[in-house]
Amino acid sequence: MKYGSLILEKKEYVYLKRILNILEYAKDFETQRSLQRLSEELKIAQIVDEAEVPKDVIRFNSKIKIYSKNGWEKTIQLVTPPEKDAKQDKISILTPMGAALFGYSEGDIIEWDFPSGKQEIKIVAVTQIAKQKKIEVPT
Repeated sequence: MKYGSLILEKKEYVYLKRILNILEYAKDFETQRSLQRLSEELKIAQIVDEAEVPKDVIRFNSKIKIYSKNGWEKTIQLVTPPEKDAKQDKISILTPMGAALFGYSEGDIIEWDFPSGKQEIKIVAVTQIAKQKKIEVPT
């Protein structure tokens, strides 16, 4: 692990801790197990201010290029649960892949238990995508 532990921005950490409270409500065993492992990793994570998050750390809205030792390569975007969209390769933090990647950085190799079995994946590239801010119209 490039930075020694997961790195999370403070507000994202608080949000993630809140949504992980639904851990016991996950429908399948693999998702429960992935979220439990993420919860354990959060206990030793570095929680930092926005300005201190390295640009190559995976966080909400990051676009990530990953490679598996099984031979597949994919580019995905990690998003909050309401923003997930499989057609646009936007995966939720509450999926095994989302839980596996959050807080890791470019160049890290992760071994994780996925529904298809244990896999080793390498994070090839991380790009930060700015979230579109909602514009409120005065009434």
